[in-house]
Amino acid sequence: MVSSPPDTRSLPESIDGLPNICGHETDLQRSKLDSVFLSRSNLRLEDVKATFAIALHMHQPTIPAGTDGESIGHLQYMFEHPHEGDNHNAAPFAWCYSRIADFIPELVSQGCNPRVMLDYSGNLLWGLRQMGRGDILENLKRVTCERDYQPYVEWLGTMWSHAVAPSTPIPDLKLHIQAWRHHFAAIFGWEAIDRVRGFSPPEMHLPNHPDTLYEFIKALKECGYDWLLVQEHSIETLDGQPLQNRHLPHRLIARNSHGESIAITALIKTQGSDTKLVAQMQPYYEAKTLDRRTINGIRIPAIVTQIGDGENGGVMMNEFPGGFKNAWYEIASQDNRGTVGVTGTEYLELITAAGVGEADFPTCEAIGQHQIWQRVDPDASSPEAVEEAIAQLKQENPNFHMDGSSWTNNLSWVRGYENVLTPMNQLSADFHRAIDPLLAADPTLTQQHRYRNALLHNLLLQTSCFRYWGQGAWTEYAQEFYRRGQAILQHDF
Repeated sequence: MVSSPPDTRSLPESIDGLPNICGHETDLQRSKLDSVFLSRSNLRLEDVKATFAIALHMHQPTIPAGTDGESIGHLQYMFEHPHEGDNHNAAPFAWCYSRIADFIPELVSQGCNPRVMLDYSGNLLWGLRQMGRGDILENLKRVTCERDYQPYVEWLGTMWSHAVAPSTPIPDLKLHIQAWRHHFAAIFGWEAIDRVRGFSPPEMHLPNHPDTLYEFIKALKECGYDWLLVQEHSIETLDGQPLQNRHLPHRLIARNSHGESIAITALIKTQGSDTKLVAQMQPYYEAKTLDRRTINGIRIPAIVTQIGDGENGGVMMNEFPGGFKNAWYEIASQDNRGTVGVTGTEYLELITAAGVGEADFPTCEAIGQHQIWQRVDPDASSPEAVEEAIAQLKQENPNFHMDGSSWTNNLSWVRGYENVLTPMNQLSADFHRAIDPLLAADPTLTQQHRYRNALLHNLLLQTSCFRYWGQGAWTEYAQEFYRRGQAILQHDF
């Protein structure tokens, strides 16, 4: 049964020059739809032996580098400074952000049955509008909002400002998640946000500290998410072993230091060179080698899941269009039977209708947690006991850490970035110290410009790019957002 959202008014995309990232928290807390794809899917599970799902990740950070130091999207900066580094790719990047909305209608008109999942950061969505590229957003609206194309495209939620969850201050995890939902609803509408059920964490970075992971999953579920995309090597079985069934959904269990537990469905992104695998449609060709799997006596198709940058690198800019289209032509020639493409939510809804739900999935936990729970009884734990166990493990094994795990193990978003992390944590602490008491007394504070402005700068400072490109201009961008955020707090609160 489908019902209307509590507030059916359209939301403004920007308010007083700022992106619409807050003010309707209650209305956006939970989708009003019982299912998203089930009634519209043209797949018959009995005709399918294996499936694959691909997602395109799109992001450009916001930087304080406009003509007068104003905050602009990095894509705009690339256009304005074409001779720096790889900035000559600005125009191809812009095309990449829009082109999937051309590919899908073209393929559908040719009798194909394509599928794609889209993950666009809030920074990128705001930056496109700021630089006058509303044409890209309007093109994306076609495959997002027009009913004819809804079975083929699924949007994934993410952190608004591309913050990596493990090192994001815990009170801000939900703020990023809510901000993206606000902004997406303002661009694409209430009905579109109601259909966003899966979540794509930036850099595929999954927290492995028990308390951070618990709060992360709790926030996702409170905001209406049913499943999470996770990197294969960022999780383990409950007895600490590598996954045995990576081509099946899993039930990701998070237990915190207070003995509480929570779970969410996880679709497993397999390891590999992400952009190359997506550009060449490797998930399809891998799925062709697989067959149905049995869970509780019910046969369901396996699923190969992969995500890659949708614009970054020559392989995505040049090889993806042909690889993407050719795969769907081949599947159509086989009458869309055997091995087919799905979106994540579509797959989960189809197998649920067949009798296999989250409680039936294999279980997993974040990497490294088994070692903690070997030393601490999860049913009788305490923060002190968990921290003591972590300290002992670090002492015994210098490679053991609670920094989370992402698409790569040779890059840290923590080590060597104290000049970003210290101001980041300080601004977050000052933000909550100044604002939380006021918010408790008046929840409508989130509709005020001063709150939106302070929230925006708090989130912007947490963008992962400031801890990815090394010391220099990027860490200075972070420090500038810190200064601006502090000035807003001191002046307005």
